[in-house]
Amino acid sequence: MALSVGDSAPVFTLPEAPGKTVEVDATKAGGPVVVLFFPLAFSGVCTEEFCTIRNDWSAWSGMNASVYGVSIDSPFANAKFREIENLPFPLLSDFNKTVAAEWGALHDDLMGLKGVTKRAAFVIGADGKVAYAWVSDDPGVQIDFAAVKQAVEQASAATAS
Repeated sequence: MALSVGDSAPVFTLPEAPGKTVEVDATKAGGPVVVLFFPLAFSGVCTEEFCTIRNDWSAWSGMNASVYGVSIDSPFANAKFREIENLPFPLLSDFNKTVAAEWGALHDDLMGLKGVTKRAAFVIGADGKVAYAWVSDDPGVQIDFAAVKQAVEQASAATAS
């Protein structure tokens, strides 16, 4: 079952690149954390999603948001995807599928592929609680960028007060 608004977001550490791990802990981030689970690097909808964020990066960074992409792709594939698309945020490898399963963002079977990450968006406030949660069973559905941004802005305002 997916995490819901108000749940405590599990802290996790995943590889960003071979030999480099990243800990994702909203209580240490200094602002909201956006965790975007995506099915597969280099696929059309995933590329569109991350390039949309890249092209509007000043808005995301202006809200003091830390953004992380997470997929079951290897750290090698994610590092190359990030490089090719010039993404300004880390892409983390959940190759062992533990974090996606814990967050409720893992397909049992996607077109015959077992254990592919669902497309999902979570916003975590500085208190470590889920402020926004959206998980799709359809990998072709794009995230609602405006809704995610609104949740980030609200989480930023809560952190500032």
